[in-house]
Amino acid sequence: MINILRQHIPFLFMVLLAQPAFSADIQEKSILPTAEIQSFVETFETIREGYVEVLSDEDILNKALKGMVSGLDPHSEYFTKSELVDFNELTSGNYAGIGVEVEMRDNHLIIVTPVDASAAAEAGILPGDVIIKIDNTLITDLGMQDIVTLMRGEIGTTVTLDIERDGEVKHYELIRRLVEDESVTEKWLDDGIAYFRLSQFQGDSASEFYQSIDKLEQERTIKGVVLDLRNNPGGVLQSAVGVVDAFIDKGMIVYTNGRHEMSKGQFMATKENTKLGTVPLVVLVNEGSASASEIVAGALQDHQRAVILGTETFGKGSVQTVVPLSNGDAVKLTTALYYTPNGRSIQAQGITPDLVVPQATLTFEKGQFFIKEAELKGHLDNGTGGKERTSADVKSDISELAQTDFQLFQAITILKTLPKLVQKQ
Repeated sequence: MINILRQHIPFLFMVLLAQPAFSADIQEKSILPTAEIQSFVETFETIREGYVEVLSDEDILNKALKGMVSGLDPHSEYFTKSELVDFNELTSGNYAGIGVEVEMRDNHLIIVTPVDASAAAEAGILPGDVIIKIDNTLITDLGMQDIVTLMRGEIGTTVTLDIERDGEVKHYELIRRLVEDESVTEKWLDDGIAYFRLSQFQGDSASEFYQSIDKLEQERTIKGVVLDLRNNPGGVLQSAVGVVDAFIDKGMIVYTNGRHEMSKGQFMATKENTKLGTVPLVVLVNEGSASASEIVAGALQDHQRAVILGTETFGKGSVQTVVPLSNGDAVKLTTALYYTPNGRSIQAQGITPDLVVPQATLTFEKGQFFIKEAELKGHLDNGTGGKERTSADVKSDISELAQTDFQLFQAITILKTLPKLVQKQ
């Protein structure tokens, strides 16, 4: 046993002593548990000598480190050098794959959201779907990085997914392609209502959002805003803060709290960045809205600045910090929790909308028939020159948007009503 310890402990100590920048105080206070480390080394040697397949020392150690970190929570991970490069590509918004955000929950691989315009989204994969198998590999007991590796690959290659939804297993065959996710898109709806879609929060999303506002304001006055955060898995905290700052000019936006001083922080609104401080606002969220998108919805809700509409959000309210290690690897570690301005924790709870509106399709029942006054023979004219409306006009107004996006239809209806309510107060 002494020889084993002499052979392996120096390298093990090098890894165990690689301390994050925020934990100098821990290095001074803690004493390494010798008995536990001896158990680790004994287990290491047992695997090295007796496992059915030959594994290198590096392989065994990487598996041990990955298990130690991933066992903490679904969001903490250990990255080797090559995996860290892949992770940085994913967070940049440009990568080759099928375009899904996933979370491991109770040993189930859950799709948080498909990325807009990705192969997964176009195939009809939905938030909440459970991935059972990738190609011919069951995901049971796989680490998150192994799962990402299986789903990614060369552009033009095929990957198959077996997905469980509502008790049924569906089979999907997807072609990998470059996922170029523009985080902000904008367009006009009607009656001066601006629509902004944020698919995720990348490093430059806040500046893109401000550019989108300027673009529309050059065309006409913005009288109302729909901010669509549905199926937005989150991303960079500072970008989420910047988006909120466009709508409020003072007060807390979000604060974080963890064990160490560097995990504690607060983000405040500023007058300089407020562009739409008084414009009526509806924020759309659903079960695929997570992390940074929940921060935006929670802050605007606490400030009573917006009507939050849709369904309850995902509930990912933890902060991850990527900590580089001395050997070039890194640990993505959960270091804090997010809190809304009123002190609400998002973690494992999510944001409950002010108006709970499930996605639905509004249709007329077959055989339904009604008429309006304008369709009666010999009816009187409007009297003030107003346009007559028939039953066909009513069906057209309701069906076009309601059939494709009922939640957005409701958001527009509310925005058209809000200015009138404000004027009466």
